[in-house]
Amino acid sequence: MQTPIEHLHSSLNKYHRLSDIGWQAYLACCKVKRVNKGEVLYSVGSKPLSFSFIHKGLMRAYVIDEAGNEYNKNFFAEGRFPGCMSALLNDEPSHLGVEALEHCEVIEINHHQFRQALFEHNDLMRLHICYLERHWLLEKEPKEISYLQFDAKARYAKFLSDNKDILSRLPQYHIASYLGITPTQLSRIKKSS
Repeated sequence: MQTPIEHLHSSLNKYHRLSDIGWQAYLACCKVKRVNKGEVLYSVGSKPLSFSFIHKGLMRAYVIDEAGNEYNKNFFAEGRFPGCMSALLNDEPSHLGVEALEHCEVIEINHHQFRQALFEHNDLMRLHICYLERHWLLEKEPKEISYLQFDAKARYAKFLSDNKDILSRLPQYHIASYLGITPTQLSRIKKSS
């Protein structure tokens, strides 16, 4: 069983292999932390100072509309990096919240230190580019397009195929929220499938 730090290191190397110096610079930004189920790691309206890496557990990123309704934007399981990146980059309060759906063990990564290290170490810059390409372009863009082009039943089918590894861990109301439908609509879709 990997430690949280070993898990982070092996996960980062899947994007781009880091030099020892680059890894030490990344490691200097990190702190292991436990987050209880139901605990909000990053709250809507607050200015975040870090993003995280999930060693164990499951989290959701969500937004809240003017009426106080929550809508899930994304789910993060082991090996992923939840955070409020727009708020971090703009140094402003976040429109996004991140909550633990299970007891989690995470590595909190100080964003300011990470950005400094990023511009001092070419291998960290390459790693970051590879990460952004995979998750913010190749993964996010098709998701957004399918959300606009397909009905709820097709979005649900795509969600099932894209999230097989976490389906059993997600309450149905969180899946419905992610799809932009009510739990009752999701039940109907499941019955008709």
